[in-house]
Amino acid sequence: MASPMRSRVTLPDISSRAWEHPADRGALVALRKLKGFDTVVKALNGLISERATRLMLLGNAVRVDERQFPVIHRLLADVGRVLDVAELPELYVVNDPTVNAMTIGMEKPVIVLNSGLVELMDEEELRFVVGHELGHALSGHAVYRTLLLRLLQFSGVLNALPFGGLGVRLILAALMEWSRKSELSADRAGLLATQDPATALRVHMKTAGGGHLADLDPASFLAQGAEYSEGGDLRDSLLKLMLVEQASHPFAVVRATESRRWVDSGDYTAILGGAYPRRDGDDAATMSDAAKEAADHYADSFARAQDALSKAIRDLGGLVAGARTWWEERFGRGAS
Repeated sequence: MASPMRSRVTLPDISSRAWEHPADRGALVALRKLKGFDTVVKALNGLISERATRLMLLGNAVRVDERQFPVIHRLLADVGRVLDVAELPELYVVNDPTVNAMTIGMEKPVIVLNSGLVELMDEEELRFVVGHELGHALSGHAVYRTLLLRLLQFSGVLNALPFGGLGVRLILAALMEWSRKSELSADRAGLLATQDPATALRVHMKTAGGGHLADLDPASFLAQGAEYSEGGDLRDSLLKLMLVEQASHPFAVVRATESRRWVDSGDYTAILGGAYPRRDGDDAATMSDAAKEAADHYADSFARAQDALSKAIRDLGGLVAGARTWWEERFGRGAS
């Protein structure tokens, strides 16, 4: 039986910029300025790929509506109400035991939930997942990821990169970094949809542990996330970089830690209080401001990082700065 719908703050005219992670927003603002090219890419993609995908789902999955998975249908409608979405995407449930969900399509995004995820999550946790996927759709992650790849292909950048395969690897690593940050953005959208940080945490705990919630402890799970982010020696720091280089999603403990950090920052509470960017300001958003926010995020993350690699780099920076100060004091700024 469906649980009663509790009251949630609605967020009229909220822009996706409200939940986009700074490192994600920096790329999105720049790509949104490419008026016209995105329309062409959407049209070309929609002619074949999207039609084939929708036909496959119609023929081999269950489309959610008032009579099929009605609870999920109600959740989608309510999440759309909270995030003030005028046109909701179609939602399908596919027979797949893996715990996963995705948003696909450019012209008309479609949300797909695996049956394994539907079975594992309770109603409120499914609300978070639906909000997460709707956040992907509203931010246009599928559109702009495809757009960037097409730009790289059309411009010949990938073929002209110096050092051949190394250059391509660096470009792809940057795309994967963006993909991971887009997942953090979508987690924030899911949190705004459910408006319950404990629910968001449970989703990440279940994703990591395959359920078994009675055997899990939120404080211990978050402590585990802190240990992953901050612990280890130099070898562990390098291994973590290698482990995520080609990963499209952050690890579950990292996502839980990042969501909690966003809540603790006060930004989440401010948005629920009405302090958020509106859609009518999207066109005025500047690339310079978005780039600065992204740079500030990485600088702050580096300053907070406690792993051995970050400490070594900071210590080296301090050593260089100290040596420079000593040299200038001893020989003067004009010394060479």
